[in-house]
Amino acid sequence: MSILIDEKTRLLVQGITGAEGSFHAQRCIEYGTKVVAGVTPGKGGSEIFGVAVFDTVEAAVKETGANASMIFVPPPFAPDAILEATSASIPLVVCITEGIPVLDIVMVHDYLKDKSTRLIGPNCPGVISPGKCKAGLMVGDIHLRGNVGVVSRSGTLTYEAVAQLTKLGIGQSTCVGIGGDPLPGSTFVDILKLFQEDEDTRAVVLIGEIGGTLEQEAAEFIKEKMTKPVVAFVAGATAPPGRRMGHAGAIISGSSGKAQDKMAALAAAGAAIAPNPAEIGLTLKKVLKT
Repeated sequence: MSILIDEKTRLLVQGITGAEGSFHAQRCIEYGTKVVAGVTPGKGGSEIFGVAVFDTVEAAVKETGANASMIFVPPPFAPDAILEATSASIPLVVCITEGIPVLDIVMVHDYLKDKSTRLIGPNCPGVISPGKCKAGLMVGDIHLRGNVGVVSRSGTLTYEAVAQLTKLGIGQSTCVGIGGDPLPGSTFVDILKLFQEDEDTRAVVLIGEIGGTLEQEAAEFIKEKMTKPVVAFVAGATAPPGRRMGHAGAIISGSSGKAQDKMAALAAAGAAIAPNPAEIGLTLKKVLKT
């Protein structure tokens, strides 16, 4: 099994006719993802890569039965794109767009409170269930189908960790990039719950960053609810306080945001801590042998 996406996923791409949207939609198609529709207002009735383009998400869903959306829409319009997909009752929305103002995302979170739609992102690399479906930016070739879940705030470190796992012959059930913004649509805890419930996910790799308290919240959940082994790494141990490092959410504004405090909380919860990014795969291999 896998979480969020699989062979039954019918993906639509909002912003499919733009440069990034078209490039990554084509990569998803090449990977084997069922991309059934695109949405670009004003270009309804056209096609790209043999995929029908619609003016609205509602029309695309009605015509194609799309059940997931991947968003490549400029920051000023991305919040409305998320709301449109939610209004069309799409179960999963993966927003790749970065640079969305925090106040706009606060509004999106408020709108999503009583809705069934799950948001991944924004400012994320997306989701992949190896060998089944890809809805994001990641290179499919580095992934291997298996039973280790990966959840991360860092796109680059996700690729590094996955490459290590694959090289060691350790396959992945699903890899989820939750994004590096201060208010992700889905948190570590949200994804850990899904991995805990997934019968075929045997273990989890969690990759955190400085800033915020998402890792501490994950530690609490791991301690109280997780029965599966977790290997964790938190980037940013040498980052100076008060300076944003890479992602919008990666800024140390208090003691809870420091990498050392996050790693200490995860270790106390029972997670195995990888000593450095180059040993994430080896750390998991050791855990799986015990």
